[in-house]
Amino acid sequence: MYEIARQIPKGCVTSYGAIAKCIGTGKSARLVGWAMSACSGVKPKVPAHRVVNSAGVLSGKLAFKTPTHMEELLEKEGVTVKNDKVVDFKKRFWDPSIEMQF
Repeated sequence: MYEIARQIPKGCVTSYGAIAKCIGTGKSARLVGWAMSACSGVKPKVPAHRVVNSAGVLSGKLAFKTPTHMEELLEKEGVTVKNDKVVDFKKRFWDPSIEMQF
């Protein structure tokens, strides 16, 4: 999961479910969410701020050091967030099942 998240390009996002599907456990989006919320000390760093729910909502924002930190990190990368949701989610979406070469 962490290796997939590390491949998400800056300015893009993916979903917990897309990562779960990519690793062959399509019904395990929640497991991916728990892993992303627990990765703050993992080396090399995991850009968990680029992983959102299937509607583009920053549902994992409470796992960050402040409730606005996830949004701030995304906006530094050019991703616009409004009301805790990625604007142009479909345009910004990076699908690991398509983009990654195994």
